[in-house]
Amino acid sequence: MKSENNEHREPPPPESESDSTGGTRLVLTMGGIGVISGTLLVVTYLWTQPAIERNIAEALERSIFDVLPEARQSVTFAVVDDRLQPLGDGEDAPVKYYAGYDDGGQLAGVAVEAAGQGFQDTLSVLYGYSPDCECILGFKVMESKETPGLGDKIETDPDFTANFDALDVSLGPDMEEVLNPIVMVKHGQKTEPWQIDAITGATISSQAVANILRDSSVVNVPLFIRNRQVLNDGNSSDDLTGTN
Repeated sequence: MKSENNEHREPPPPESESDSTGGTRLVLTMGGIGVISGTLLVVTYLWTQPAIERNIAEALERSIFDVLPEARQSVTFAVVDDRLQPLGDGEDAPVKYYAGYDDGGQLAGVAVEAAGQGFQDTLSVLYGYSPDCECILGFKVMESKETPGLGDKIETDPDFTANFDALDVSLGPDMEEVLNPIVMVKHGQKTEPWQIDAITGATISSQAVANILRDSSVVNVPLFIRNRQVLNDGNSSDDLTGTN
């Protein structure tokens, strides 16, 4: 038999107008906060972006002269129909090369941006190439998330950075292919000028650097040799950028 309480259960009271108004007000308030926050983020981005881009450009400029020690001024080049040509003011290109010139206006080398997969994430580097020695004569990490204390030694370990004092990337007799593409060897086993002596405990990061430089040099070194006269003449460009 059903209890008397169950037979006479009363329906819940209807939602009051004040409760409904309060819920609507809460939704509108949260929406307004979201709009204001989004607007502030956009304004902050637009305000800081020019400064960020300027800082990146200045860091790149300093790095060009780091990897080309003899350079005192530079000209930016791009590839057009397999030929290098200087970029004018306001011109841009998806791939750029930075030719450096010494105090006498002679070509000191070309700085090249390159990137590839590191141990943790994409590893971005800048290296300097000299057509005189047909070698890489400078190397700098531009962006890295390699393991602190191990993989990040590619930036600081003196034995590793010594690989780039004169890393051979000379062309074969046909002048179209690198004769001995860059390879990594275990620490202490380097016997050839095109080999990279790895860092003990950071083999993956060392291999990543070797892969990045090999893949970039086999494409770009023949391009630089084919366009050496254009690079030599670049010091007469109106678009020279000098050291501070």
